[in-house]
Amino acid sequence: MPIKLSDHFTLGRLLKFVAPSIVMMIFTSVYTVVDGFFVSNFAGKVDFAALNLIFPFLTVLGAFGFMLGAGGSALVGKQLGEGDVVKARRTFTLIVCFCAVLGLALTAAGLLCLRPVAVLFGAQGELLDGCVLYGTVMISAMPMFMLQNMFQRFFVTARPKIGLAVIILAGLTNILGDGILVGLCGLGLLGAALASAVGQAVGGVIPLFLFAGRRCGQLHFSRPRLDFKALGKTVANGSSELMSNLAASVVGMLYNARLIALAGVDGIDAYGIIMYVNFIFAAIFFGFSLGSSPVVSYNFGAGNRRELKSLVRKSVSAVGITGVVITVLSVALSRPLAMLFAHGDAVLTDMTAHGMMIYSVSFLFFGLNIYASALFTALNNGLVSALLSFSRALVLPVAALAILPEVVVPAIDGVWLAVVASELVSLFISASFTLALRKRYGY
Repeated sequence: MPIKLSDHFTLGRLLKFVAPSIVMMIFTSVYTVVDGFFVSNFAGKVDFAALNLIFPFLTVLGAFGFMLGAGGSALVGKQLGEGDVVKARRTFTLIVCFCAVLGLALTAAGLLCLRPVAVLFGAQGELLDGCVLYGTVMISAMPMFMLQNMFQRFFVTARPKIGLAVIILAGLTNILGDGILVGLCGLGLLGAALASAVGQAVGGVIPLFLFAGRRCGQLHFSRPRLDFKALGKTVANGSSELMSNLAASVVGMLYNARLIALAGVDGIDAYGIIMYVNFIFAAIFFGFSLGSSPVVSYNFGAGNRRELKSLVRKSVSAVGITGVVITVLSVALSRPLAMLFAHGDAVLTDMTAHGMMIYSVSFLFFGLNIYASALFTALNNGLVSALLSFSRALVLPVAALAILPEVVVPAIDGVWLAVVASELVSLFISASFTLALRKRYGY
């Protein structure tokens, strides 16, 4: 029997409900991880560095899809909780149309800015050519990537298992494409980009047919109405996810610039490998937050404070315990994971394994920070959510990156410690807001 948003959620039922979202987020993370694996092992460290250097810029563009999905699903979930199904369908359709148009506009802007951005963050010569090659293909597929990111959130509200099937198909398409185009055909960065673009097309186009065919329950396309208030609410609700992704991308560029100055191409490659591990582990927390958000939004809209309190307490416990487990795994597997991407380079392996052991401490904290921001998005408090995301993803990491490499020896250890310090301070901020607003929302 399918789980409904109106059900009472035990911990087991909650974990079962969010499981498809976690798997969806992991498969979304697979795009870059798989590209990185094949490029590092079949194309060499310069192409690998080019992929890692330009990827944060691509994330900036794709972040708008996450924004519309997060903010839109919170608004639509609230409308469903209030019993206004017709309005929820119209809002959903309007958001999808807006996402498609915005994706085309961002593609044009991204192609114009691609080369200057790569140069700004240190790319030259062969490294610059690789950034432009990979970035051009990926940006051309940006509308599909944005739609895929957005539909992930709405699938959680509508039919999580269908969304899971779609994202697994998209991820497998990318993996197969990388194996053929990069591994067998030797197309390097071009092959990796083409494989990802095709996978994103699968994840972005198939949902259009599913929602048009009314195979996703009560949520499907209907005749939209231009509602600037709904769009504004969607953007406000999702602003934290946008700021989080934008800030993470900017910080990624700053880290790359600092590391290329400290350790050259090896520094970029080491950071890229650590980020791949981070993507997978972060996907677990983002997936949990994504999956539980519609339940929070529904009960908030329905005024069911007792269930809301139960959900938040169970979620915090689950996220906290998972953070401890992930930290232990990351430390224990630091060297094997480094060797997987380091293409036999002993220096790169040592640098990456050492950095990962330090960086892994941040996993104790960042799951709780991610959940806190997602909680306020689900409660339709975009302002607090954006504040938490902005401080966690941009202000604190930039401040730590500016200070710690100057006082820690060797300086590269200060780069890795900057993440740990920023997540720890962010946890105090998240906890303060969560406790201060608990009576207002009844959790």
